[in-house]
Amino acid sequence: MQRLFGMSALSVMLTLAAGAMILSGDRAVGQTNPCASKSVNPGAAKAANPCAPKPAANPCAGKPEVDSKLILRPKATNLAEGNRAQLIKQGQALFNDTKLSTNGMSCMNCHADNANFAASFTTPYPHRMAMAAEKSGVEQVRLDEAIQFCMIVPMQAKPLSWSSRELSALTAYMGELQTAVRKETAGATGSKSANPCAPQAANPCAPKK
Repeated sequence: MQRLFGMSALSVMLTLAAGAMILSGDRAVGQTNPCASKSVNPGAAKAANPCAPKPAANPCAGKPEVDSKLILRPKATNLAEGNRAQLIKQGQALFNDTKLSTNGMSCMNCHADNANFAASFTTPYPHRMAMAAEKSGVEQVRLDEAIQFCMIVPMQAKPLSWSSRELSALTAYMGELQTAVRKETAGATGSKSANPCAPQAANPCAPKK
């Protein structure tokens, strides 16, 4: 009886040990393997690729905000003086000079053949310039201030020195250009009425909505 009882006790112990091993295995299966590959959630947001090419910037869109101090001429500051004919000639050259910008643009890129001037361009300065009002909060600009704004936004460059001959030359040439555009506009209005259904050319330097 003792041997039979002893055998029964041994069997019970072996049975208990086997059960413990099975339970231990089940727990191991339920644990997460830190080295196992993780399944991909198809709906999860993907992190941005830091090496992906960035979309090209719109050279005419400009910066979200422009400090008005860079646009408005300081008080008691006058433009450089000089022979007007020479200033106009130099200004015309600068109007076509891409070296004024940091993005390869020139004034001519936006205003070839006197195009893309707002209707207000033909009115005497100072007047409202939509882009300057939107980007810097300046409601009225002089002609030289409008040039400074274009230097900063479409041209993406630093403003010219207020006393520089370059700014004076561009201002003189733009004044002549304004007179020419005014005459063209008056001639077109007198010769025929505008077609309200005609497609309008997009202004490459207009602010994006």
